[in-house]
Amino acid sequence: MKKILILVAFALAIISFFYFDLGSQLTIANLKAQQQAFDAQYQAAPFLVIGIFFLIYVVVTAASLPGAVILTLAAGALFGLVTGTIIASFASTIGATLAFLASRYLFRDAVESRFGERLKTINNGVEKDGPFYLLSLRLVPLFPFFLINLLIGLTKMKARTFYWVSQVGMLLGTLVYVNAGTQLANIEEVSDIASPALLLSFAALGLTPWIGKWIMGVIKRRKVYARFTKPKKYDRNMVVIGAGAAGLVSSLIAATVKAKVTLVETSKMGGDCLNYGCVPSKALIKSAKVAEQMRKGDLYGLSNSEPKYSFKAVMQRVHDIIATIEPHDSVERYTGLGVDVVKGYATIIDPWTVEIKREDGEIQRLTTRSIVIATGGRPFVPDLPGLDDVGYVTSDNLWEEFAQMDDIPKRMIVLGGGPIGCELSQAFARLGAKVVQVERADRLLAREDAEVAELALSAQQRSGVEVLTSHDAIRCELVDGEKRLILSVDGKEKSIAFDALIIAVGRSARLTGFGLEELGIETDRTVVTDDYLATLYPNIFAAGDVAGPYQFTHVASHQAWFAAVNALFGQFRKFKADYRVIPWVTFIDPEIARVGLNEQDAKEQGIAYEVVTYDMHELDRAIADSATHGFVKVLTVPGKDKILGVTIVGDHAGELLAEYVLAMKHKLGLNKILGTIHTYPTMAEANKYAAGEWKRAHAPEGLLRWVERYHNWMRG
Repeated sequence: MKKILILVAFALAIISFFYFDLGSQLTIANLKAQQQAFDAQYQAAPFLVIGIFFLIYVVVTAASLPGAVILTLAAGALFGLVTGTIIASFASTIGATLAFLASRYLFRDAVESRFGERLKTINNGVEKDGPFYLLSLRLVPLFPFFLINLLIGLTKMKARTFYWVSQVGMLLGTLVYVNAGTQLANIEEVSDIASPALLLSFAALGLTPWIGKWIMGVIKRRKVYARFTKPKKYDRNMVVIGAGAAGLVSSLIAATVKAKVTLVETSKMGGDCLNYGCVPSKALIKSAKVAEQMRKGDLYGLSNSEPKYSFKAVMQRVHDIIATIEPHDSVERYTGLGVDVVKGYATIIDPWTVEIKREDGEIQRLTTRSIVIATGGRPFVPDLPGLDDVGYVTSDNLWEEFAQMDDIPKRMIVLGGGPIGCELSQAFARLGAKVVQVERADRLLAREDAEVAELALSAQQRSGVEVLTSHDAIRCELVDGEKRLILSVDGKEKSIAFDALIIAVGRSARLTGFGLEELGIETDRTVVTDDYLATLYPNIFAAGDVAGPYQFTHVASHQAWFAAVNALFGQFRKFKADYRVIPWVTFIDPEIARVGLNEQDAKEQGIAYEVVTYDMHELDRAIADSATHGFVKVLTVPGKDKILGVTIVGDHAGELLAEYVLAMKHKLGLNKILGTIHTYPTMAEANKYAAGEWKRAHAPEGLLRWVERYHNWMRG
């Protein structure tokens, strides 16, 4: 009701303005004609005239009515330069702030519900640089001030910030027009005041905040570097620390553009993904899936058979696959591509110097224009009493530890209900181990929608995993040579015996030992960077797991482009790291793939959405493959085919997701996917059918009724 009343008041003000032709009163000719009468009234009752004038000015500005320029001239003509400037300045700012608040109160919620994600990006920019944007716009009269008031009201800029920036920004323009008003007899048109030269001067003045910001940036950089001596020349254009995905891509980009780059790695080339994570786990998952298919051969019209295998041979296959891929990330390959690869341990001595303790025992110091920190992450190990006594493995060392075993550990506990925990639990259960998966939260895969978590739970249980959610690990014990994990559930303790304990509760960034602490580079779980991936020092960047916010190999490669390009060419142009379309996959069976928002995210962020779902049990290829568990779920903008996010559960969900990633990246809607030919019979048809479900839900029912009448008429 309050909003309706405010809208009615604004509407009445605007209607009255035009109905009573009040605009005809706000002209230079009328101002000249009435000046003597105004002067007489002002002399008779100065405070009353000032009050009425001030109120009229505020109302005109607040209601975004035309005439503010004429009122500013009138302030000069009636009150003189000093008094007129004070009156016009405060009245215009108060009116502008009222318009700003009205826009916020009336429209912001509706705009946020419809354009929440887009407005989020704008709000982030306003939070950081809003005063500079607003001050620049206020200094340039080319921009309609009433429009600025209304648009800034839709953002999250604080009202007091809007007020004081507007007060300062509009002061000079107000002064120019008030001064012109003191010489009203010499003015015939507004263009006599706002000459092209004056407007150009204002436009140049609008750059002042940004010039000031640039100067402050220079001062800040000088202050940051003050205690260091900058080299007169450099050995390298870039030094990259860490040869995982982020480090490899960063160094390759540098070499491709003919920069002199050194890549330093203390352990294995290829980082975690090749040696400990993505590659070995997917190799293991494939063996486990084949074993499960053999065990359930009747699904395919075959006989069920319990797979017979050598666990050592399975683990050897894992290492053989790593060895096959290894040359892609090898020292020899990157050396051949122009990268100087050094095996050793790197420490940043100062912003331009890296010291390397080489593998051969020598100490090498390199000066460099820029540094990229790509040191990756490591499994997080909780501080559980007794953990070291019973022993444990993580995703980093289980491949080496298990490779030495002739048989798979019979009783395994996997601590963690995230993607890594789910993948390893299912794989080892399918290979015959008795696996208990423990998660302290009330469900698996906390970042996914509840229905997806339920499907994951069912998949784990079908594979033989005993899943214990809402169980908190509190200690480990060694009792008569038997290893035990003690859990807390509903205030009671529960003991589970095991032969092998896998810790998979998350990963943490590798932050220590590289000189970050000594240089004062801020860390908070990850290296703290700006939008361009630069640290406290503008020439030192971070990318990959060590930088966050996502710990995915493909995100590390994505960040590496921004880090490398900004490090090498940032003096000309810098690029903000773009996380708008980030896909990820949990490689259990069936796979769970996602890009953009799911329902859980959309609700938390207050983003309006529609949802359409297509079930895999309706897809011909899924039926033929006996792979009907899962669905395609698409979130769209209400009433539109714009994709906000997609979750796919099913066989090859990771591959199916790529079509939606491409569509979201290039702003293609569901109508484009529906209009694309998909080969029959393939799993990818599920994407087209999901788009078809959206189309059916948005069929133009009114038009179809008329079409039905037309066809009836055509039949006579």
